[in-house]
Parts: sequence; structure tokens; C-alpha cells
Amino acid sequence: MIRSVRARLFFGLTAMIVLTGALGGVFTYKWAFDEAIEIQDSALMQLASLAQNGSFYSGQPVHGIEEDAEVSLVELGKMPRGSPESRLLFGLKDGLHTTPHKGRQVRVLLGTRPDGSRFAVAQPTAVRDETARDLAFRTLLPIAALIPSLLLVAGFVITRSLRPIVRLAGELDARRADDVTPLPLADMPSELYPFIASINGLLVRVRLLMDQQRRFVADAAHELRTPFTALSLQAGNLEAVHLSAEARNRVAALKQGMQRTRHLLEQLLALARYEAMPADRAKMALTPLDAAVKAVVADLLSHARERGIDLGFDLVEPLYVRGEQPILAAIIRNLLENALRFTPQGGRTDVGVYREDDTAILQIEDTGAGIASTDLDQIFEPFFRGSRPLGEGSGLGLSIVKRLVETLGGAIALENIDGADHSGLRVTVRFPREAGSSTSPFAASLGKKI
Repeated sequence: MIRSVRARLFFGLTAMIVLTGALGGVFTYKWAFDEAIEIQDSALMQLASLAQNGSFYSGQPVHGIEEDAEVSLVELGKMPRGSPESRLLFGLKDGLHTTPHKGRQVRVLLGTRPDGSRFAVAQPTAVRDETARDLAFRTLLPIAALIPSLLLVAGFVITRSLRPIVRLAGELDARRADDVTPLPLADMPSELYPFIASINGLLVRVRLLMDQQRRFVADAAHELRTPFTALSLQAGNLEAVHLSAEARNRVAALKQGMQRTRHLLEQLLALARYEAMPADRAKMALTPLDAAVKAVVADLLSHARERGIDLGFDLVEPLYVRGEQPILAAIIRNLLENALRFTPQGGRTDVGVYREDDTAILQIEDTGAGIASTDLDQIFEPFFRGSRPLGEGSGLGLSIVKRLVETLGGAIALENIDGADHSGLRVTVRFPREAGSSTSPFAASLGKKI
């Protein structure tokens, strides 16, 4: 069963065109054949007129009549004589007849002159039929050429008519999962208006549902942050109290759990805040990417030294991207903290900022264990920590990073490093590179610090 609308239309039109062409061809062939026979009968009548007036004699070539036509003049005289076939011809009335003559079926036109002598203009029916079939076949050639031309035109029209649907499907496939912008009605066939209106209505309901979910997450995280902060302070006050070793271990475990929960709440708040942020890059300021990276690296250097990790730059080029400083800082910090978390003691984390055509690239490589290949497709999903989680991560950091990178019109990719000298993970973030300079206070302050 054919499910494609395009295939149904094409096969339906093909069947209709071929059937119509076949029926038209049959009738055209028959009409052309009959017309050719009538034309040849007219030629016999003209020759008979010449023979009756004495302008055409037996054995004399006639202008306009081909030799292959095998037209002949038979003189019958005034009385029946000669062979039985000649006598049979003499016995026929004046006019057109089909009769055997000299062993062949012929078409003859008999006539009588004023002196009473009779004659017959004859032509073999086989020759006449062959000529008629040739002429009729030639009339079919335009129809035979028209059918494939119509099929090509039908295929072109169908493809062009369905192109808006294909374009609409491509636009939907290229959208982010959270992009619920209504579908455009411009340049769309009117038959699609009800369908597009229904889709837009569904997108509106999805947007409301997503907004409710974001508000719920943000409100819940905000409400829980205050009591958890108070509990953390109370747990910290317990350090001044004389407790047994077992009690101190339990308090330490409690503080660690509360710290992990507070970090989760902060990430939830950040996710809700950034998801609600409008993605209008044109209104964002120009920010030096290299300076933003240097600032975050400077903040994390002490943490890297404590763990014995070599944190530094491979390459730094001055580049500008369009994006607010808090967004870039959140992206860089999340990625560097992840790299440091999974880099073992004595390992190395390298940072690179460089250009590639019209793209500004931020690349971070570590010497950790990398990510399981089965986790690469899900690593950007919220709360997914992979098959080998480490530390107190909530599984939201990379989700936030991906959302922010897409907000800035960029893309992020993760790949495992499996080299001869070291293994690890390589994170590559690509931003649209902007030309020009920034006059924001942030850029000026970074230029003084770094």
C-alpha cells in the first residue's frame, strides 16, 4: 500500500495520462487510417477523370503519383473480352469497387467514356493499406512524445507543489527541542492552513506546559534554597560543639549531602533562568572570548593546584563573540569544572581559544577517563550523569551549557581522545565570530586584570 502522497499523485496521474494517451492513440490511428484511404480514393478519382478525358493512357507515368503506389490503368474496351478477371471488371458498374485482379486484391474505379469504351484505374489494397498505416503511425508520434513529456511535467508540478511541505518539515527538524515558535503561513498552500493552524495550537499548548514546568522548578528550587542554607549554617555551628568521633562523621556526611543538594538547587535555578532567557543575539553585546576564558581560568587556578592538575593554555587568540558576559562565564566555568573534576591528580587540562574561518572556537582537553561511548548521545540530557559518575555533580551542568551555547548561536561537541601519549575528553565549542571591539566595562576591566 502506497503511503506517500507524492507517489499516489504521480502514479494516479501516470495511469490517467497513459490511459488517455492509449485511448486517444487508438482513435487517432483509426481516424488517420480512414483519412488516408479516402485520400487514395480521391487520387483514383482524379486519375479516372484524366483517363476519361484522354489525358492519361495505360503505361504513362502521372505527375504526383509515386511509382511505388502501383496505380495502373486497365482498358476494358467496349465489349467484355480477355481473361475472366477482365470480364469480371467489365461487368462491374461505374464507381469504386474492391475486387481480385491478377491474383491480388485491388481497389478499382470503373468509368465509361463518351464513345462507350470502359476503363478501370486500379491499385492493390495491400499497397494502399501499407501507405495508410504509415501515415496513421506518423500521426501517433506526437502523442508518443507527449506522454513522457506530460509525465515529466506532472512530476515537476507535484514536486514543486509539495516543496513547501518538505521545507516546513526541514525547518521543524532543524529546530531546537524547546523552540515552539509558531509555524509561518506565508508561501504555504491554502490547503495546509488548517493543518498548520492545528500545529501552531499544539505548539502554544506545549509552550504553556513548558513555562509551567520552568516556573515550578524555579519556584521549588527558590523555596528550598533558603531552608537548606539555614540547615547548612546549623550544621556548621555543630563544629564548635564537642562531639564524639562518630557524631562528627555523621555531621560531616550531613554537610556533604546538604552541600550537594544546595548545588543541585543552584543548578536548577540557573537552568530555569537561562531557559526563560530570550535568545535575541542581535541585542547582545560584543564580548572578548579570550578575556572571558582567562578570567575563569584565573579563578580556578588555585583549585587546580590543590589537586595537582596542570591547568593552562595551548593557544589564545583575541576573538570577539556576541553574547553577554554572565552567559559566557557560565559556559566556560561549567566546562572547566567538569574537566577538573574528571582529571586525575597529576593530570593536565589544556584550554585553547582560536579562530577557524568565521568561527571562534573554545576547546578544552583533559587527561581523564573520557565518557563511555554509550553515554555520548545522552550526555546533554538533564540529570544524566553517565554510566560512571564522579563527585557531586547533578547532571545539569552540560544541559545548561548546551542551552547557553545554542542561545549564542553556537554548537558544542564532545569526543573521546584515544591517543598514544594520553587519553581523555575533548570539548569543542563553536561560536559565530564577530569583528570589532567592545566598549563594555567588562572588557575594559578584563584588559587590566589579565
